[in-house]
Amino acid sequence: MKTTIDRRALLGALVLLAAGAGLPGCGRKPATQPVPAGATVLALGDSLTSGVGASADTAYPTLLAARTGWNVINAGVSGNTSAQALERLPALLQEHRPALVIVSIGGNDFLRRLPLETTRTNLRRIGEQARASGAQVLLVAVPGLSLMAAAGHLSDHEVYAETAKALKIPLHADGWSTVLADARLRADSVHANAAGYARFTDGLVQTLQSTGLLSKK
Repeated sequence: MKTTIDRRALLGALVLLAAGAGLPGCGRKPATQPVPAGATVLALGDSLTSGVGASADTAYPTLLAARTGWNVINAGVSGNTSAQALERLPALLQEHRPALVIVSIGGNDFLRRLPLETTRTNLRRIGEQARASGAQVLLVAVPGLSLMAAAGHLSDHEVYAETAKALKIPLHADGWSTVLADARLRADSVHANAAGYARFTDGLVQTLQSTGLLSKK
């Protein structure tokens, strides 16, 4: 009898584990709510957000606004590190009260070879502060520096997936890595051209829809 009970208990535990029950966030996508048309969205970042390499009207925040009906604030500052973006964030949150913050920062940290732990801490603080303001947060992965990157084979730095998992927020992966690996989509080695920003926006919209932040039409 004892063996039968133990086996049943074990089977029940396995079922719960497979479903992710009892383990917060286990096997589940981060909880999100659709951001309605007309809402304010803050795009926090560096030159890839501000649109260096193309014109202001082809920067991804402008293209995203046209695709979604959101009021997208371009808060990209060329040359910004994660520390500088973190420093700017409180005033931006207070001024704009965004429903969603899209965070694309860290490339300059890697180029300047700043300590990875500093970048990781800053990314987490940015996510935490944005969420504490009442906004939802989407983290955008940025390519890391590597021998493969030097050869033109880019991949996202692992700190972004780690941070998104730790904060339980959605991640847009492979966006910049895909664009910047293609010479036809680049203005230079680290910036997109107009076609590149359009390609990035296409992928971003798909992620926003798949994560539930943007309703599918």
